Amino acid sequence: MLRTLSLLAIGVCANALVGVTAWTQTPPEVTLTRFDCGIGQSPIDPARFNDTFAFPELKVTITFSCYLVKHGTEYMVWDTGFAVGANPNAPKVSIVDQLKQLNLTADQMKYVGISHYHGDHIGQVSLFPKSTLLIGKGDWDALTAAKPAAGVNPAPFANWISGGGKVEPVTLDKDVFGDGTVMIIGTPGHTPGHQSLLVRLKEKGPVMLTGDLSHFQENYDGNGVPIFNTDRAQTLASIDRFKKIAANLKATVIIQHDQRDLGKLPAFPAAAK
Repeated sequence: MLRTLSLLAIGVCANALVGVTAWTQTPPEVTLTRFDCGIGQSPIDPARFNDTFAFPELKVTITFSCYLVKHGTEYMVWDTGFAVGANPNAPKVSIVDQLKQLNLTADQMKYVGISHYHGDHIGQVSLFPKSTLLIGKGDWDALTAAKPAAGVNPAPFANWISGGGKVEPVTLDKDVFGDGTVMIIGTPGHTPGHQSLLVRLKEKGPVMLTGDLSHFQENYDGNGVPIFNTDRAQTLASIDRFKKIAANLKATVIIQHDQRDLGKLPAFPAAAK
């Protein structure tokens, strides 16, 4: 009996120590850095970006944004913009060269997350062949179809399509690092597998990146749907969900293509914490 009690006491003490250790562990530092991935050379045509003929006089020149998420010692790149020199809107410096300014390399990127398959978000994805690709399943299915539809370009994803890299087609949402600080949010409609991103920062609070859920503030406010989206009903449902999450978390919303949102994050190379 005494031996049994002693063993129980040892077990209780061991569990208590494990609990104290877990409780005292320092949570990983999470930061968010914006990369320059190009800038529009002329205003967009608002008629293409809203199917209800709104904003006929609006003049908006969009930007192209990519991001680095740091989670402790692990990293994820979110969207990869245009390839350098691909067109007049393309960046002059690659994401890899911008990483070098932070003393980081492409091989250190555990993940490369893609909001969707459009060319202005995938141009530099091939620079991260060792990263696990996180892409919406609907988009992955479109990229790997026997005959990809117009506007779907599998070429930049050859490394993953051929089996040379690891890919995780995301069906709904994904807790990227397993602790709720970085969440991929499924927001289909712009493309079949479109995704947005939630990053919970200690100092700034939650930040939500839209992908192409909306391209500029007026469209976000008015639930505008571009004429080239793959599914109007899904788009509206995704906008509704995104807005409710943002409101409930009191999150800072960053519309990735809206130049007016650039000031919501520190200028490169500084990071939001």
